[in-house]
Amino acid sequence: MPVVVARHSDTVLDVVRSPSAAASSAIAASWCRSVLFHGLDPDQHAARERVDGAFLSALRAEHEVMLTVAAPVLDQMFRSVGRSGCAVILSDARGIVLERRTNDADVDSFTAAGLVQGARWGEAEEGTNGIGTCLYEDQPVIVHRDQHFAGRNVDISCMDAPVHDPHGRLAGALDVSSCRDDHGPAMAEMIAALVRDAARKIERDYFCHHFDGHRIVFLSDDATTGTALLAVDRDDLVVGASRAARLRLGLNDAALTTPRALGQLLGEGAGPSFEDADRAVLRQALAQAGGNASQAARLLGIGRATLYRRMARAGLTP
Repeated sequence: MPVVVARHSDTVLDVVRSPSAAASSAIAASWCRSVLFHGLDPDQHAARERVDGAFLSALRAEHEVMLTVAAPVLDQMFRSVGRSGCAVILSDARGIVLERRTNDADVDSFTAAGLVQGARWGEAEEGTNGIGTCLYEDQPVIVHRDQHFAGRNVDISCMDAPVHDPHGRLAGALDVSSCRDDHGPAMAEMIAALVRDAARKIERDYFCHHFDGHRIVFLSDDATTGTALLAVDRDDLVVGASRAARLRLGLNDAALTTPRALGQLLGEGAGPSFEDADRAVLRQALAQAGGNASQAARLLGIGRATLYRRMARAGLTP
């Protein structure tokens, strides 16, 4: 056994044996989980787990929409970090690698490290690592070299952020990994910020793709929780909410089963009224007609006199 791996193993097990270690840092807590919950050994020498081709093909088909939406984001991310020897990886929610972008010159290094399509990088399989720990904790993480649990992974630096589906469920992890020893903590922090931004972009595009044809309402953007978005139908009823919106508004699947009015959900304004509805329809028709009352009346299928009566009732000036 290489000396560096043996020393790493001793360090990990010393931390796990400490009664207060799990509370000292997120990495220490993950090391403890790796031993006490997942039953792993930092000196593990078993072959890396990898799904077969048929299973991977079925898995990619299952996640086809997410992969399609994510592809341009992964390409852009790789253009930003690929020249520095990084790989860009997207996994599913179990940590199985679905996509990988890497330079030809770095293929052998990442393949030897087990970062290939179909590889299982859940925390239960590899212990503390960027993909698996990100998914377990459902939050962005940096696992730099010897912060990994397994000694065989101490030459890798990983920067990860979770990706959620349009219903707020964990769908996968976006990972940027490096096998180069000149990538220090400062570079890891810079890349991690790019990873978080890219993961939010995938979530936004995934949400908008799923609710195509609906009005999308932007509420806020947060570096950790993501972009808060609502999907609203033609009757101004909320039919979908991103994970960030669910967290912000306290929503879950049960709360969204029965559509609720956007204004009610946001705590804005009074209840619905026919007057407000008429006013909105009249203003939209006039706007579409460029202010021409006769054309607006034709669009609405009513006479000009009726249009003027309804405008007066709604408080609109001809």
